[in-house]
Amino acid sequence: MNKKIIIAGGGTGGHIFPAIAIANAIKALEPNTEFLFVGATGKMEMEKVPQAGYQIKGITIAGLNRSSLVKNLGLPLKLIKSFFQVRQIFKSFPPDAVIGVGGYSTLPVLRLAQAKGIPTFIHESNSFAGKANLYLAKKATKIYVAAEGMDKFFPADKLMITGNPVRKAIAQATVSKEEALKHFGLDPNKQTVLAIGGSLGAKSINDALALNLDAFRLNNLQLIWQTGKPNADYYQSKAKGMNHIWVNSFINDMDKAYAAADLVISRAGAMSVTEICVAGKAAIFVPYPHAAEDHQTHNAQALVKRQAALMIKDPDVKTLLLNKTIQLAKDPVSLHLFEKNSRAMAIDNADNLIAKNILNTIK
Repeated sequence: MNKKIIIAGGGTGGHIFPAIAIANAIKALEPNTEFLFVGATGKMEMEKVPQAGYQIKGITIAGLNRSSLVKNLGLPLKLIKSFFQVRQIFKSFPPDAVIGVGGYSTLPVLRLAQAKGIPTFIHESNSFAGKANLYLAKKATKIYVAAEGMDKFFPADKLMITGNPVRKAIAQATVSKEEALKHFGLDPNKQTVLAIGGSLGAKSINDALALNLDAFRLNNLQLIWQTGKPNADYYQSKAKGMNHIWVNSFINDMDKAYAAADLVISRAGAMSVTEICVAGKAAIFVPYPHAAEDHQTHNAQALVKRQAALMIKDPDVKTLLLNKTIQLAKDPVSLHLFEKNSRAMAIDNADNLIAKNILNTIK
């Protein structure tokens, strides 16, 4: 009988892309495995998962809104409704295993699986565990984490250190720098900066870049700029007519973006840090200041300590980002050192480690 696996979670690329990487790795080992993803209706997984070739069902669920208590009034009803929806999903697609990758939809899906005695597996990409994963950990079969020290959140006997799964296109990239620059319509003779604020954008980074787009040209630099969806039209209008800037709300071909880049400006979410290390790129990190327990600062500091990156605090972006970017771009010794040390920190087979462990467990 073919194994059926449900993968639940999403909300950001940091949850979605590892989920897809795990599915692809399991598929490579057991091609007849059937998958169904479950995500939150209206979130980006509903678009990105089908693009990767997998079926997804949406459920009516949302997270706690910390800025507006009124918006949380409907949460209990949404949660109850989501459990009924998950029951129907399990009836039509009875799983042999359920994998949770974080995000709102993880909770009702894994909770029902655990109530039914179905093996559940959790992947926690961050150095600070998410609330849904904390709640589900006690009854989980196995918990995959990126680094040591996660036993302060999870039962030590259930932990397996695997690193974070990275998209195959990035982990096994073959595209040349010249091809990548051609893809973005940029000059092969200029140094290229890649700015990525995460799939939902980073306002402080975007605003600092928008103020200084002409300075890139004056310093013989060009920019690949992923703005995220919020205010994307405004940022695109700022770059209108500038042939040294490629700008869009989202980059689908991240392997090409990394291949084109001499330097990356990024938030310090776990998946962004992982991908930058696997791609072996020099980086300037701007940690998101409101991340739980300030874990993005910890993520960035791990690379700064090993001379693999620079870090700028969010309030300092407007005054420091441009100068730090230009200085680093014009310093080939530091660029090379950061690239070498970044690559040395990479784990690029996490997806395979997780896939093998899951398949061995549910044999």
